[in-house]
Amino acid sequence: MMPRLTRRGCAPLVPVLALWLGACSFTPGDAPPAMPSPAQYGVGTLPARTDVAQGTAQQFDVGAAPVSAWWHRYRSPTLDALVDEGLRNSPTLSSAEHALQGAREQLKAQVGGSLFPSIDLGGDVARERALGIPTLGPPTALYNMFVGQVQARYTFDFFGASRFANASLAAQVDQQAFQLEAARQALAANIVSGAIGASVLGAQVKATDRLVALAQTDATEMARREALGAVSRADALASAQSAETLAASLPGLRAQWQSTRHALAVLLGRTPDRAPDDLALGELRVPQRVPVVVPSTLLQSRPDIQAAEMALKAASAEVGVATAQLFPSLTLSASMGKGGFHWPTVLSGAGSLWSVAASITQPIFHGGALLAQRRAAIATYEAAVDQYRQTVLAAFKNVADTLASLEADNTSLRHADLAGAAAEQIYRDTAARVRLGALPMSAARGREQQYWNTYLTTVRATGARLSDTALLFYAMGVPPATDAAEPARPMHDAVQR
Repeated sequence: MMPRLTRRGCAPLVPVLALWLGACSFTPGDAPPAMPSPAQYGVGTLPARTDVAQGTAQQFDVGAAPVSAWWHRYRSPTLDALVDEGLRNSPTLSSAEHALQGAREQLKAQVGGSLFPSIDLGGDVARERALGIPTLGPPTALYNMFVGQVQARYTFDFFGASRFANASLAAQVDQQAFQLEAARQALAANIVSGAIGASVLGAQVKATDRLVALAQTDATEMARREALGAVSRADALASAQSAETLAASLPGLRAQWQSTRHALAVLLGRTPDRAPDDLALGELRVPQRVPVVVPSTLLQSRPDIQAAEMALKAASAEVGVATAQLFPSLTLSASMGKGGFHWPTVLSGAGSLWSVAASITQPIFHGGALLAQRRAAIATYEAAVDQYRQTVLAAFKNVADTLASLEADNTSLRHADLAGAAAEQIYRDTAARVRLGALPMSAARGREQQYWNTYLTTVRATGARLSDTALLFYAMGVPPATDAAEPARPMHDAVQR
């Protein structure tokens, strides 16, 4: 159960401060809650390898580490170049990187301003006219004033208000760093999926265009035969309806293909008119070995989970800030300088100015505002704990769904390949019989239509396997030793120390 501070046990009273410090903690702790570690991700048992499809069976390496530049596993220099271009030129990533740089500088400013005294040099030069006292001198007085001072000020952080505030901001900076890494990995996955999707849609457009041509040829022939009385009008109209229905689907498919290419161009940092050419599906080699990180390791390899953990640490530190505000604060200030009404006085010993002051403040009554702020900070912390749990569960589901999809993709592709091979052979046999005059041309067109329909199924299954493989690599996260993940943690830890 989360430790809590109570008004009775932690009342902001100086006489019981020593006793309170021995019994209470300012924060509920920033360790993430314990999460279940399932034996397997999904309801089904994960096989060691998938079905063989297109000559390749994918092997699940359970317990393997995540792969950093996993897109190289597709063995396509063109795809590698697209991902590298996107990571280099993406305005979204560049904006996030600059925002992170600004957040780090803001953290440095806050730490420097809270841990060290402030020292300022000031000077005033003034010429003034003041009313005089008639019985003591002239009715008015004109005089100059010269003042120069060095001022120092420091607030002692006895109860950790500044330290907790710095820890909170450091955790927020770490969270932003992990979010940047998550965005970088998502961009790479989206580029790979976009390139595969564009290639699949391009192949579908070409196949559908051929199907439309075959259907229109059939409709034209049926119209001629209907004019000769060889077929009924209903058969001719049905053939025309089928051709036009198929033709109506082509513009939408072509628009979807173009939209995917436009989206890919924007991911690369290009304008839509400069979209790259489609990859040849045969150019991509599906990775044969894919890692399956164990659930306990996934908590450290997924940037989104690490970002949620940093949000929890920040919320915990904010509880410390709200608690520390209930206790006294001590500020020391000092100044030293010179002053006078004319330069000789300023430069002499008579013009020396100095002051030393100490002020202590103990909140007594703020209309319940401080306690309400602390309760709000605790509620925010509890929400961060729940959000962390939800992020972990969503990550487990993401991996489970992707594994199930990839296993199904390989099975579907195997059956689609077998169906496609059979349809192609039937078409070739029929075309040979047509050339010999044993069958009419319409028979060859019918078999060719069957072949292109099975080809569409194969293309979709091929794209699904390639895309889901990319999603699985993405779902595994990044290796713990990447440059993006390691430097982020010491920020919060260093501030805590």
